[in-house]
Amino acid sequence: MSGNIRNVFISHIHEDDEGLKNLKDLIHKHGMECRDASITADKPNAAKNPAYIKQKILAPHIRWASVLMVYISPNTKDSPWVNWEIEYAHKQEKRIVGVWEWGAKDCKLPEALDHYADALVGWNGESIIDAINGNFNAWYKPDGSQQGYRHINRYSCR
Repeated sequence: MSGNIRNVFISHIHEDDEGLKNLKDLIHKHGMECRDASITADKPNAAKNPAYIKQKILAPHIRWASVLMVYISPNTKDSPWVNWEIEYAHKQEKRIVGVWEWGAKDCKLPEALDHYADALVGWNGESIIDAINGNFNAWYKPDGSQQGYRHINRYSCR
């Protein structure tokens, strides 16, 4: 396993912290270890100033990561923090991979992810690893069927 380690930042809303554990477990089960620099409830920051949080906490974590993953749940689209993280990662020329939460449906993508995602994948460990490694840029629906490729601009779950 030591040869397949990736530094990642998983952009998400804090209500989905438990899903991140499940995501990392799924990836690990399929042979990749993700060193995650995400900010979660068990690793909170005490800062209150949004500019400070973005530039002094989030930005260095995103720069450290080789890939920004976005954990997509029904409420992710409403997070200005998630959109900022995606836009920042894009400016840093990071690979951006969206992963639908297990059982996702009836949800829309965050606007920045819709514009900048390199790949969108369902809850499948091998597909997630392929997307992280840049082996394809396909966009998949939450049910695992292929939606298209990055040039698709608008997508919502049905």
